[in-house]
Amino acid sequence: MDVDALRAGTPGCRHRIHLNNAGAALMSQTTLDAVVGHLRLEAEIGGYEAAGAAAGRVAAVYSGLAELLGGRADEIALFDNATHAWQAAFYAVPLRAGDRVLTGRNEYGSNVLAYLQAARRVGAEVVVVPNDEHGQIDTQALAALIDDRTKLIGLTHVPTAGGLVNPAAAVGRVARAAGVPYLLDATQSVGQFPVDVTEIGCDLLCGTGRKFLRGPRGTGFLWVRDGILDRLDPHIVEIQSAEWDGARGFGWVPGARRFATWELNYAAVLGLGAAVDQALNLGLVEIGKRNAELGDRMRGLLEDTPGVTVYDLGREQCAIVTAKLDGVASERVVARLAEYGVNVTSTVPAHQQFDTEDRDPPPLVRFSPHYYNTEDEVEHAAALVGAMVDKPV
Repeated sequence: MDVDALRAGTPGCRHRIHLNNAGAALMSQTTLDAVVGHLRLEAEIGGYEAAGAAAGRVAAVYSGLAELLGGRADEIALFDNATHAWQAAFYAVPLRAGDRVLTGRNEYGSNVLAYLQAARRVGAEVVVVPNDEHGQIDTQALAALIDDRTKLIGLTHVPTAGGLVNPAAAVGRVARAAGVPYLLDATQSVGQFPVDVTEIGCDLLCGTGRKFLRGPRGTGFLWVRDGILDRLDPHIVEIQSAEWDGARGFGWVPGARRFATWELNYAAVLGLGAAVDQALNLGLVEIGKRNAELGDRMRGLLEDTPGVTVYDLGREQCAIVTAKLDGVASERVVARLAEYGVNVTSTVPAHQQFDTEDRDPPPLVRFSPHYYNTEDEVEHAAALVGAMVDKPV
């Protein structure tokens, strides 16, 4: 991996040390050109006409995402964000009073709210699976909790507030053995390291373009295993997802497109495609290796800094690192680092409600390097943190 070349092709690297890739990564010039170029074409010849001219490139986005995930193009639906993709999957699972949804303690906040809404609406039961000794979902406890009332296993692969990588494939083996649908939120993992739906064994997977894939904001996707379709009832129906039968009925279109809507931001979609192509060309194994090294380096430097506590859980950890400085509010750390040209963010406990019930972590500073970051940037950020502990701001 030629990091210098990658940085040269990333305009944002010239001005900032960007360690907020778990929020939104820096787009490459190639991705930026794809977005702006299509917007310019829309302005010159019209939106419908530009979409028609780009039809082949749009089709290639589905193929690229399928290759990225180890699935098929007809198993991909495009969305404007990962939350809508996840909701399209979740609300398609028929739930009745007494049905159970099993999830982990590190589930993302929006997903948790949807579970709670289902509990309120239909009387479904939300069961939180305990963590094991490493702080990841306990797969033995998960298997023991499954019964004939269990209608879904929902898991966040990598939480928003920590470096934990949940054992998604082990959960998949439990789900397959029990015959229970399995929805994986891979928002923080796709693009950060290899994610293969066959290896994992999930039935549904959602992701976003803006994070480690380095795509534009306003892009998301859903992968749906073909064999699960007859067990799902999409919540939204419209002219993209269904076909009128000529009378007073309709039928769903084949594949995952039944979850999608007709209107798309084609400029953003083409930008997503450019970002996916870049990830595939670089290789997710190589990307994952470098990200793990940068994450380990960031975590190790912070752990070695007096007055800094790292909060990451898990046997396997990734390039998201969360920490707290003694006597310094995390929001203040974020603001102070920004003054030095370093982009990070802070976590919100309410975005990981079940983890808050368990550990009650304070707001944390979240560092998330990506493969185009350098070791010098990571070390500089850690040194700035150390200086804040020595001289609180």
